[in-house]
Amino acid sequence: MPTLTPSAPARDPRIRTAAPPLRTRRWTALGTECFIQHACSDAAAGSAFEQAAQAWVAAFEAKFSRFQPDSLVSRINAAAGRDWVEVDEEMERILDLSGSIYAMTKGLLDVTALPLLRLWDYKAAVPRIPSAEEIAAARRLVGWPKVQRERGRVRLPEAGMALDFGGWGKEYAVDRVAGIARELRIPRALVDFGHDLHAVGAAPGKPGWHIGLEDPAQPGDACWGSLAITDRGVASSGDYRRGFTLNGVRYGHIVDPRTGRPVATGARQVTVIAPTCVQAGVLSTTAFILPPAEGIRFIQESMGAEGCIVVAGARHQTRGFFKYVVHH
Repeated sequence: MPTLTPSAPARDPRIRTAAPPLRTRRWTALGTECFIQHACSDAAAGSAFEQAAQAWVAAFEAKFSRFQPDSLVSRINAAAGRDWVEVDEEMERILDLSGSIYAMTKGLLDVTALPLLRLWDYKAAVPRIPSAEEIAAARRLVGWPKVQRERGRVRLPEAGMALDFGGWGKEYAVDRVAGIARELRIPRALVDFGHDLHAVGAAPGKPGWHIGLEDPAQPGDACWGSLAITDRGVASSGDYRRGFTLNGVRYGHIVDPRTGRPVATGARQVTVIAPTCVQAGVLSTTAFILPPAEGIRFIQESMGAEGCIVVAGARHQTRGFFKYVVHH
């Protein structure tokens, strides 16, 4: 994901009470850096939150990461074209959510799209453009309606089919860890997994958590603005960090399952603020795949969401996005 950088805003003069100290924990999981900041007057509760968050993420990754050979999703993928695989209630919920996201995005976010992602491997030592025949063959393996489900078990009916929750799994994990903070009555926390975020309350002594918005023209060096958020999720999608260039043409990592090819709409970055990080991530990726005008309408039609699409030389915003923008 493109960078959303937590920054330290000026202290709000209206807040007079002494703020509890800010604690932080960083670790590597889910293929990225996991970073939590939190403040709680009860040190024991703070420690319990850090330990519970890290344990939950480790268990989630062990079950749902396709990069873990013994994970449940890897077992499902390995059995494609052959066997049913037993699944537990947690996987049932993830599969239910997969179906809901597929319907909400009209198939633009499809957890069965892994055969296409493997074709466009931007991490390959020598990236290449797959042939039209290869793309057509991969597309025949893609489609959420193909997945066979019965209570307590699932089957991928064709060899080569595969599930990948990477499109929104990290955002799901962010929301679950934010939920742990609330369950443990941590009043102020910012959960940041690879710059997918969920804010609980506000930063200590401040009116919100400030989030820097990376300039896609200067990744890692500059921000074009910042947001102040409380009790919201934020996610950003773009192709300027991950992808490859061949013969002068840029191919990003986000693939449109309708064409089987990387997205090329002119969008550089989409940022969405929503009640949950999953909602923000689903909206930002879908809006990135759609033409910018359609993407803005898609975000605008989602309850409680606001967003901004950056294209070369311009930014398009939903009506209420400006309410979150910090003016310096």
